[in-house]
Amino acid sequence: MMSVKIISKENIKPSSPTPHHLKLYKLSILDQLIPAPYAPIILYYPNQDHASDHEVQERLNVLKDSLSNTLTRFYPFAGTIKDDLSIDCNDVGAYFAVARVNTRLDEFLKYPDLELINHFLPCEPSFSGSSEGSCVSNVQVTIFECGGIAISLCISHKISDGGALSTFLKSWAGTSYGSKEVVYPNLSAPSLFPVNDLWLKDSTMVMWRSLFKMGKCRTARIVFDSSKLAALKADVVANGIKDPTRVEVVSALLWKCVMDATEEKSGSRKPSLLSHVVNLRKRSLSTLSENTIGNLIWLASAECKTSSKTQLCDLVEKVRGSVSKINSEFMKKLQGEKRTKVMEESLKSLKDCKDNNNYLGFTSMCKMGFYEADFGWGKPIWACGGGVCHGSPVFMNFVVLMDTKYGDGIEAWVNMDEHEMHAIKHNPELLEFASIDPSPLQMI
Repeated sequence: MMSVKIISKENIKPSSPTPHHLKLYKLSILDQLIPAPYAPIILYYPNQDHASDHEVQERLNVLKDSLSNTLTRFYPFAGTIKDDLSIDCNDVGAYFAVARVNTRLDEFLKYPDLELINHFLPCEPSFSGSSEGSCVSNVQVTIFECGGIAISLCISHKISDGGALSTFLKSWAGTSYGSKEVVYPNLSAPSLFPVNDLWLKDSTMVMWRSLFKMGKCRTARIVFDSSKLAALKADVVANGIKDPTRVEVVSALLWKCVMDATEEKSGSRKPSLLSHVVNLRKRSLSTLSENTIGNLIWLASAECKTSSKTQLCDLVEKVRGSVSKINSEFMKKLQGEKRTKVMEESLKSLKDCKDNNNYLGFTSMCKMGFYEADFGWGKPIWACGGGVCHGSPVFMNFVVLMDTKYGDGIEAWVNMDEHEMHAIKHNPELLEFASIDPSPLQMI
């Protein structure tokens, strides 16, 4: 049986102290939208050059030194949670754990046990998440018997979305590798989206708790390779949809499968609500660069009523239509004097969702470059977000979309009710285009 044992713990402090005038980092109003679990990523690196135990230990030292230098640039990430409005940039540093596991990396990757993946994380994902006084950044490096390693990073969702996590990882990996191009963060979000009180946090917490549900949750990896995605897109194009994206067609198909599973369980078709996390960095014409740190995201929503058409092309249109509303004009309103009203109206359909059995949430971590993170010994063989469900309500009704190794497929981590998951995994339309829990080694 696989066993992960922690062999050391420490805090990695920034290489230079944070100036006094930067000791308090205020969060933006958009940071209030998201619950406060940690945003996790796990990257798996094979021991391609047959490094010795001594060389693996040297790699650990390089990781620590480069992390220290990176934290100086990303100084809020070296602090602790002060309260719901701010980060204490006190240079406590990042929690850094080293662990060993009693198996080889290739053996683990043959058929990864999704129930055990959280043991590679430095902290347990949960709805309550990061609390006051806890470290913003947490790292665990797990060493396999073969010398391969898993590098996991959990940053508080109070300050980091997937885009910010990716930026930090690029900067850390580049520093470790010795890249001449140093990645610096853009820390302007709090000034662009200031917050004066906690009205949005209080409002959205009620919304989230009504959408996520209790129950026996199951997690499945549903993988769409490039050829099957091309066929799925072609099917949608043949029905009149122009240039569908990977994310649109996968989201629509999984939404359709969930509605079919719910109908099978209840005996009747019910209204269904979908939400999709939208990266605002790509929707803004202003100063939101790719390296802007914070939760630069918004929720788009689409509804499928009992009378609505549920052909795949119809659902693709609904997904596209909902996301297209989060545009540059919406961004201007979000930064204007009436942003409170704009936010409330935009979230109204989610807040009005009464039957959480018919809600499905998506977030996409595609095109974020996780497979490009080279610390000096090659790129990862597999990347996953962790957060495998253990009956916690936070991950029910939720789908995380990841790139496959070469960026042309999609790996969907689907967390659903036990009965509905069984129906989804046996849906003939889904199985025509996807594989259920394939080995990551098959996707190389």
